[in-house]
Parts: sequence; structure tokens; C-alpha cells
Amino acid sequence: MFEHVGIDLGYEDLDCETKESGRKYSTPEGVKYPSITTVLSILSRDAIMAWRRRVGAEEANKISHRASTRGTAVHAIIEKYLNNDEDYREGYLPNIIDNFLTVKEVLDSRIGKIYAQEVPLYSDYLGVAGRVDCVAEFDGKPAIIDFKTSKRLKTIEHVESYFMQEAFYAIAWEERTQIPITQLVTIISVDGGECQVFVEHRDNWVKPLQDVIAKYERGKK
Repeated sequence: MFEHVGIDLGYEDLDCETKESGRKYSTPEGVKYPSITTVLSILSRDAIMAWRRRVGAEEANKISHRASTRGTAVHAIIEKYLNNDEDYREGYLPNIIDNFLTVKEVLDSRIGKIYAQEVPLYSDYLGVAGRVDCVAEFDGKPAIIDFKTSKRLKTIEHVESYFMQEAFYAIAWEERTQIPITQLVTIISVDGGECQVFVEHRDNWVKPLQDVIAKYERGKK
């Protein structure tokens, strides 16, 4: 059983709206901030456009939909498991359960107290918002934990945007709670039964994150 320790963020949820230009969250004060995924999407925009041209719009839409659907389902089953739901497998297809099983041992052996799951966070300092997968102890230390799925093994160069995303969550978490977190953890369920775990330090990714945010802001002008 996972132990849950509630942390008061000062709000229950944040309103958000999704348009063609991306997603924005409204803070309790009514300020609208772009989502971290919208901001970081500029890093892969050119590559994605080239890929869509190469495979064709129809095929690209099918692949993107399958990947998004799988990622959402794997996130959901992990969340249910960490919430100690005995029926966490119910309603999921075998491929989703297989993806979950690749990370289960890591969840069981390395995650301790859980402070938050799927909660919205925002940073007035960075002017960005988003929804964090999990905030919990990992190997005994507080961590921002992000769950991902992949068709193949990743190198660290492939996942730098994940570390920037997690660095944002760490900064926003500290702003909202005054509790600093410096450990960033990416857990990837890889097709074929493998699991990858990347552990990084927040401070190594703050500057790259700020550079991307500045580039995003310049692009809006």
C-alpha cells in the first residue's frame, strides 16, 4: 500500500482551455498562462511538421491518436495503482496492462510517500502552468515524477524536454507550497517489456527551460 500525504496548494483545480494555438490555464487570480507542454512543443515543431509531410496527414493523425490514447491509458492505470485501487486493471486492454507491468517493479520498490497526483501547478516566476503526474518520494528523496511511454528505448538526448518539463513542475511546486524539490525522475514504459528510469537534478535544467520559454514568448510577438 502506498502512503498518501496531502499537501495544500491553496486551490482544488485550475480552469483551462485548449485552442489550436495550445492550452492555457487560469490561475485563481485570473491570470492566463500557457501550458508547459504548449511551450515545449516548439522544440519539436519543425521535426513533427517534416514527419507529417513524409508520412502524410492521414497516417500521421492515426499514429498520433494511437500514441496519445495509449499514453493517457497508461497514465490512468498507474494513477489508479498508486491510489491503492485494487481494481486498477479493470477495463484496460492487454497492451496497456503490459505497458504498466514494465514499470510496476519500479513503482513498488522505489516510490515512497505520495504527495500529489495529477494536480495543476503554475509559476508566476516563469509564467507557465501545467499538470504534474506525480510528486512523491523516490529512493527516499522528494521528487517530481513523470510517466512516459515509448515504442523504443530513448537516449538522454531524446528526453531533454522531459527534464525541462519536470524542472518547471519543481519550481511551480516550490512556489505553491514553499517545499523545495530538486530530484527529477522520468519513468518510461518501453514496448517490448523494458523500463527506463532517468534521474536528473532540477538546477541543471532551469536555464534550458528559461531559454525555451523566452523563445516561445518571442514567437508570439
